[in-house]
Amino acid sequence: MDDKVLGLDAGANDYLTKPFNSRELLARIRAMTRTQTTHANSELQVGNVKLDRATYELSTASGTYRLANKEFQMMEMLMSNPKHLISSERFMEKIWGYDSEAEINVVWVYISYLRKKLAALHANIQIKAIRNAGYTLEEIV
Repeated sequence: MDDKVLGLDAGANDYLTKPFNSRELLARIRAMTRTQTTHANSELQVGNVKLDRATYELSTASGTYRLANKEFQMMEMLMSNPKHLISSERFMEKIWGYDSEAEINVVWVYISYLRKKLAALHANIQIKAIRNAGYTLEEIV
């Protein structure tokens, strides 16, 4: 039970213990797919910034940028979890994949792209770096 609670608190959407029934696994996959499809048609908003999941557009009243795929995925992770720390390793795992040959510094490069776009849009949110821990999205006060 402690492992389940720890996993869910750490950001997991579900937890399936072994041994499991394949019918249960498939039902859980269908349920998660339905949830993701529902979210895929919506906008995320943090502060004065909106991220349109359908068009990959990041916008404020000042303008709009269409994000590249990896930029979009990173921004979506940050905006879906504002004020939560996301490690570089987690970005690598979720966006580039386990078997990617990309170096960890690619995360820093994409964070830099996103910061420039947020500044150009006069966003009232910023991506903060916590040394040796990761990144978090926070509103500017």
